Amino acid sequence: MFMCCPVRYDVNIQVNERGGRMTVVVPPAGRYVVDPGRSEITFTAKHQFGLGTVRGGFSLRTAEITVTDPPASSAVRVSVDATSFDSGHKGRDGKVKSKTFLDVERHPEIAFESTGVTVDSAGNWTVRGILTARGEKAPVELAVVDAKTAGTELTLTATTVVDRYAHGITAMKGMAGRHLHLTAQVRAHRQGA
Repeated sequence: MFMCCPVRYDVNIQVNERGGRMTVVVPPAGRYVVDPGRSEITFTAKHQFGLGTVRGGFSLRTAEITVTDPPASSAVRVSVDATSFDSGHKGRDGKVKSKTFLDVERHPEIAFESTGVTVDSAGNWTVRGILTARGEKAPVELAVVDAKTAGTELTLTATTVVDRYAHGITAMKGMAGRHLHLTAQVRAHRQGA
């Protein structure tokens, strides 16, 4: 989690009473570079035929968010270090990094590139894009559930569900969960501000 001194935020969110998701107001336009050391990608997945839950995370290599006005042209690019997979269990982590699952020797990067940003009538933001894992591309949608600005800093939280089968990772059905529930919590700084 983030460890930092308290910061006063200009909160740019409102509670959506209908759906429970947060309504995100557009941060100032510009190019935001994510600070990998102050950001994280965490996941949960089921295993052992849904009886257990695995928790863990990945490390960001680089990430950039370009906010435009209007926001529909905004863009996100992310590079994740596949070799950083960590669930706190050495044996499992080795198996996931092996050819059976992520094959990190041949595919050390997991990448996301947005293809579009939409805001529905309730103010819910969705970032659509292509996720590349193990060399296989598949569409994915990220729900932006929180966004705050403090000066030139943007703090953003987005969630998604990734189907590993869509990336050709189909080994150990039942023993290893099919879907990963991902949460990205990032801190970024607007460049040139």
